[in-house]
Amino acid sequence: MKHLPKHLQPRWRYLAVGIETWPDAEFDRGAFQRHLWYAAQNLLGEAASAAMDLRVLRFELASGAGQAVVQVRRGEVERARAALACLDAVDGAPVGVRVRGASGTVRACEEKYIRDGPEAVAERTVAFEDDQRTAVVRSPRYDVATPDGFAGATTLDI
Repeated sequence: MKHLPKHLQPRWRYLAVGIETWPDAEFDRGAFQRHLWYAAQNLLGEAASAAMDLRVLRFELASGAGQAVVQVRRGEVERARAALACLDAVDGAPVGVRVRGASGTVRACEEKYIRDGPEAVAERTVAFEDDQRTAVVRSPRYDVATPDGFAGATTLDI
């Protein structure tokens, strides 16, 4: 089978996405991809979400902080941003996503927006609600382990 001429080949844009969730949440690239497709489908419908052709190319998540590179067709970047904004949970774990930027190549996307890797994460014992508790620290945020799960806090709360 012959390749399409260059002027007929699809053009792509790449979105650098920052991911934040609770430290005990564990999901992989496939689960993130599936929930992103569902979010796009629910927002735009099947035809429009298929036209965007969203794909997660790179994915990394550790201790509640991560990043991804999402491929989307050129001209559909705003719709892809809207679909990402609708993503609120992956496999039952609440998740926050932020589009750091868009680029024309994967390499430029990684160099501009994902060069440092995920945030530095440390674990400390903190005083919270009149008790000593374990917290995962991503400065200036603290995810404090409570009997009911995690609670988000800042330096002033500790």
